[in-house]
Amino acid sequence: MTFHPCGNLHFSPFCCACHIVNIDPNRSPEKLKINMGFGDLKSAAGLSALNNFLADRSYIDGYTPSQADVAVFQAMSGAPSADLFHALRWYNQVKSYSKEFASLTGIKKPVDQYGPAGGAAPAPTENGAGGGDDDDDFDLFGSDDDADEVEKLKEERKAATEEKKKPKKVVIAKSSLVLDIKPWSDETDLGVLEKEVRTIVMDGLLWGASKLVPIAFGIKKLQISCVVVDDKVSTEDLEDNITAFEEYVQSVDIVAFNKI
Repeated sequence: MTFHPCGNLHFSPFCCACHIVNIDPNRSPEKLKINMGFGDLKSAAGLSALNNFLADRSYIDGYTPSQADVAVFQAMSGAPSADLFHALRWYNQVKSYSKEFASLTGIKKPVDQYGPAGGAAPAPTENGAGGGDDDDDFDLFGSDDDADEVEKLKEERKAATEEKKKPKKVVIAKSSLVLDIKPWSDETDLGVLEKEVRTIVMDGLLWGASKLVPIAFGIKKLQISCVVVDDKVSTEDLEDNITAFEEYVQSVDIVAFNKI
């Protein structure tokens, strides 16, 4: 028969009001700590615990890579097996940041301070029991350090959210083209042809330099360069607009196409 923190008297170790396990009242609160972590991350049990933990998470803590991911990553001996796909996905993602580990946000803590409350099952001792005293792993009242840690995590998550909200610089994809425009004969006025071509106006199109290049038998072709915004100008549309000058143009070929 024991008084629980809810103020009720109970015969059972469980209380329907406060839902806690009956703890020896003479026990020192400092010894009551919640067991966290994944266990041995070089073992199958530890990797399985990590995989389950990451089933609905992108990273160990928060929405961006941090020192929490670095601590767990460095505690592993290598990539998880393919059947642990959540852990493998996370492992490959964090590995891509390996050159930036030192600059990632957060404060790196011991690896056993990350992961689910309760953690992976401790390795059995010689007598078959798990290591440590179970009561030592339950923190009934918490501590000031835990409160500070919670506040710190809230601040880190808030900062990560604000960072994601910041407008990112938009990169506009452009390409540089060189076009060969062949006339019907040596009697075609290439000067007029060039003027006609330059009358083509499209959003995202900028005409550049041009020159006349000999083909054969006194016939020359017009070679002209331009820059296009990939999302706005289709090369097919550009060719169709040029060949529309059918009085002057026999064919159009793209002889150079480079991304800028």
